[in-house]
Amino acid sequence: MKRLMTRRPSTPGTVIKAHYMEPLGLTVTELAKGLGVSRKTLSKILNGRGAVTTDMALRLARAFNTTPQLWLNLQQTLDLWLAENTPGDWQNVAQLPMPTVCPFPSETP
Repeated sequence: MKRLMTRRPSTPGTVIKAHYMEPLGLTVTELAKGLGVSRKTLSKILNGRGAVTTDMALRLARAFNTTPQLWLNLQQTLDLWLAENTPGDWQNVAQLPMPTVCPFPSETP
């Protein structure tokens, strides 16, 4: 059974600010220049109004010696939490019956 996360996950922007910008003493302008993006683009992410794209994930990974997956996972976790905790039509979808046999062919030769 899936365990529901009740606390809103941290945004990628919160992680960038707390774990990288503050310890390194970086301003938004300095980091934006280092990442090769506009100050406005970075500011949107830092303030939770913009999402980390694959391009931005690659830039952040290179700048902070992390992986792009870290940044994409942070964004995806937040996106899913927001979707699950916002009423929507997806909640009206009924579970379909599952086949009794595996629909995938065996991988044995």
